[in-house]
Amino acid sequence: MIPSPWNLTASIWDRVATALPKWIKAQHDDEDELSLDQDKLKELLLQLSKGEITVEDCLERLKTLPFEDLGFACIDHHRSLRRGLSEVIFGEGKDVKDILVIMDRMLHHQENILITRLSPNKASEVQRIYPEAVYHERARLLSMVRSPIGTSGRGTILVMSAGTSDIPVAEEAAITARFMGNKVETVYDVGVSGLHRIFGHWERLAGAAVIVVVAGMEGALPSVVSGLVDKPIIAVPTSIGYGASFQGIAALLGMLNSCASGVTVVNIDNGFGAGYAASIINRI
Repeated sequence: MIPSPWNLTASIWDRVATALPKWIKAQHDDEDELSLDQDKLKELLLQLSKGEITVEDCLERLKTLPFEDLGFACIDHHRSLRRGLSEVIFGEGKDVKDILVIMDRMLHHQENILITRLSPNKASEVQRIYPEAVYHERARLLSMVRSPIGTSGRGTILVMSAGTSDIPVAEEAAITARFMGNKVETVYDVGVSGLHRIFGHWERLAGAAVIVVVAGMEGALPSVVSGLVDKPIIAVPTSIGYGASFQGIAALLGMLNSCASGVTVVNIDNGFGAGYAASIINRI
């Protein structure tokens, strides 16, 4: 019978609990560091409980559990354990050299890389160093997968856009959700000015576990979709529209004031936030 990884003897656990605070903020350059997602942590504790590694070995691999302080950035290596996804890099406003250093340390910990709001020029600089990195230009996302991504979502996430101009934000949501281990489908340009187009995709709407709806202008589409299905709806206002749209504020307020029940709204142009939230819901 294989012992549970959590069924450690009291004496071993006491030693870990006593010694861990002394090590928890330590920094080192050991090439055998561990990316601490839940599966790898369970495997580590199972090895400890079976006596395959010593307490000291276990502590050595947990040294940078909380974060790694680089001076200009504190990388949260613990985040994949708490949230199910490694820290995501916000590319806008960061120097390329800082992005590259953060990437280097995350890759050292065997973490996959997702960078949002990355300009084409910065992406080219990153790809010169890491040619295997994939740049999704429309979404302004860069991804780099070194550890295989398994399917963690229970169902399919459907990402919809009201117009073609909303697709960049919708793609940010879709790519984020796929990066987090979900099956994702997309339906684009089905806004309220041609509402009959939605019914051509009825099977996808009915079969989805979570639906992300992206819209600019007056932001009406999420309310329409929410009135048709019994799914969680995540609404994303975009900055697409003419003057009185106030760069997405009109769509944001329209979605927040939706008459349809159960519509959750994220910030303007925040496709990443919508994809992340949809992924969390899809795991429940």
